[in-house]
Amino acid sequence: MKPPTAPAALAFTAEWAAPALPAAPPAPSTPAGVRLPFAAHQSFLAFDYGTRRVGVACGNSLTRSARPLRSVAAEGEARFAAIGALIAEWQPDSLVVGVPFHPDGAPHDNTRRAQKFARQLNGRFHLKVHEVDERYTTTEAHAMGASDVDAASAAIILEQFLHGLPPVGDASPE
Repeated sequence: MKPPTAPAALAFTAEWAAPALPAAPPAPSTPAGVRLPFAAHQSFLAFDYGTRRVGVACGNSLTRSARPLRSVAAEGEARFAAIGALIAEWQPDSLVVGVPFHPDGAPHDNTRRAQKFARQLNGRFHLKVHEVDERYTTTEAHAMGASDVDAASAAIILEQFLHGLPPVGDASPE
């Protein structure tokens, strides 16, 4: 029997070959003012700011859930060092800070303090910081019987943020 010629061998191989995979799409370009779709899998650390303690929680956009981590009971540079260690450990894509308001929506002294804290986080850690209205989160954490009310409040803040994210493929929140 005569061995098959090259074209027949190639035809046989091609018949049993797996289909070719499509080429990867080109990297997107982002002209000024155009927002890319929100990434499906982002992680976040959230903070419930207080003058004596800061509650911290972690969560992600895939499950849209959050869990309390701990409270940081430090002030000044020691507070930011502890937060920096948590950021290094969890490596979030963005941060979320709860900003308190009066029940009627009016700002107060702690509103400005929390907003300043958010700006400090952005300046120190170069991560995007989202601000979330955190009215009644402490009351809700107390009602749940949380052992660490500040961290539980941070988890509630983060879940509020996560539930407000657009569906995957829509533009990211600003």
